[in-house]
Amino acid sequence: MPSPTDHRPAADRGARPGTNHDIRPAGSRSRGRPVWRVGDIDFTRADARHRSDTTLFYLLTGASFVESGSELYTRNLLTYYRDVPQIADWLTNVWEPEELQHGAALRAYVQAVWPEFDWHKAYQGFIAEYSQAASPEAFEATPHLELAARCMIETGTATLYRMLHDYAQEPVLRRILASIRDDEVSHFKHFLQFFRAGRAREGNRRMRVAWAIGRRVRETRSDDAWIAFRHAFEVRNPGRRCLQGDFEQWQSELHSIMRRRFPLRMAADMLIAPLALPLLIRRLVRRVAEAGLRRVLFA
Repeated sequence: MPSPTDHRPAADRGARPGTNHDIRPAGSRSRGRPVWRVGDIDFTRADARHRSDTTLFYLLTGASFVESGSELYTRNLLTYYRDVPQIADWLTNVWEPEELQHGAALRAYVQAVWPEFDWHKAYQGFIAEYSQAASPEAFEATPHLELAARCMIETGTATLYRMLHDYAQEPVLRRILASIRDDEVSHFKHFLQFFRAGRAREGNRRMRVAWAIGRRVRETRSDDAWIAFRHAFEVRNPGRRCLQGDFEQWQSELHSIMRRRFPLRMAADMLIAPLALPLLIRRLVRRVAEAGLRRVLFA
């Protein structure tokens, strides 16, 4: 991810270790930063400056639900990649433990700042419903195209956590969000590396790849956020049923933050990376991607 003053795309400059737009080969991660552990974070030091920020509360809680359900997605992904040991081993031994750690860290933070919220009760309701949607039927037609789609999903999470890190003021939360953001960029690089390795077998087929990415972009308006919000809302407001209007009000507040903070250029650079476009075309397509994202996210 580039610094605020560097407007060149990541592919056009020498990405430096530790920069937010660093999308070098996945193997470089171990040389760039230490691995963090949720047990090293002192959650008792979290202050209450964000307690009244209900937009942030529902966003962090929803993220903690989805991250904590990563075992479900890992199991489904392994139905696609169990015959590809390199991918299956990485999903099992790296991706899933790191995703679950994200959920644990976010859960611990929510419980530290909003201790009256029954996180476990809300999560149980969420995962029972969410598990019905997170099925292999939602995957792309081929394992290779699913890797491209996974790049899009990791783009979404990496940019979300960068946005939240830029928005948050509380030091403990900023530390958590920076660590998760770096993990998500690393996950993107791995999926991209696996995708590129499979291109020789399946061919580039840019239109099919672009369609798979576009479909996942359009699914950013899927029911996942609604499911998470509804279960968190109804536990936080006992006896009150969550209405669509409650969700839409929260989305409106979230979009206000996104318009100021969301890293569109970073998202566009990452989204088009699987297309392997020539430099001049890449610059043009990046602008188109930015415009498309703006319409999808802020309409």
